[in-house]
Amino acid sequence: MHSVRKKSRTPRARILAALLAFVVLLIAATAGAAFAYPSVASTTCPGCYGLTETEEGVYAEDNLSDAQRSQVHQLVAQARRLITGFYGTQTSSPSLLICLTEACYQRIGGKKERGIAVLNRAVMLSPRGLNAVIASHEMSHVELHARLASSAAVPQWFDEGLAVVVSDDTRYLAPAPAADRCLIAPTGPLPVTLEEWLSAASKDASTYAKSACQVSRWLHANGGRTALLSLIERLNAGEQFDSIVKLPANYPVPS
Repeated sequence: MHSVRKKSRTPRARILAALLAFVVLLIAATAGAAFAYPSVASTTCPGCYGLTETEEGVYAEDNLSDAQRSQVHQLVAQARRLITGFYGTQTSSPSLLICLTEACYQRIGGKKERGIAVLNRAVMLSPRGLNAVIASHEMSHVELHARLASSAAVPQWFDEGLAVVVSDDTRYLAPAPAADRCLIAPTGPLPVTLEEWLSAASKDASTYAKSACQVSRWLHANGGRTALLSLIERLNAGEQFDSIVKLPANYPVPS
């Protein structure tokens, strides 16, 4: 009994087989990522998750009423005004994914939060976050990181406190006419890393107010927007946050 020799593949066949295997793996990886991280996938392809572009960069559910479309348009316009009102200009242009129902928010990967910034390039808003305060808070995160070089960094308490100031969130700050907007002054170190922030904020809701107080008083003592823009410039030049922002045990209360 003689054996039959198997014909070896030609170089072209091997290349085609390798390409086919790569395509299969790529599709599987993409599908797996979309399943595991729908919030990332949805910001990349809002239409894949049932969202329609209502205006440039703004995506919402289909079949909105005229009143709902107007609501979305107005909150986005007001949020953008808050960003430009503080920074002077808006350099970032995050995609805004806006859900008016919980089913929509869950579908795009949202959890219990009112809103969230995704990879510093997009913002997702839940039905509980349909206002300019929440929108501009998340947009402030994107704007700050768009201005910072990849090698520059700020502690998480500063990022979050600044977002409260930019969004003029009176849950955590006294109304703007007040000389000192602090509601709760920090009594110790504030969370530096994201992990520390998530842990602290989940246990103590006043963490936002304390961080906003620290940022508000620092801005007041150092020139407001000018101080922030200078900080960003110096961080981008290679200086470290702690060498620029000197925090006394207690800032003098503005008068």
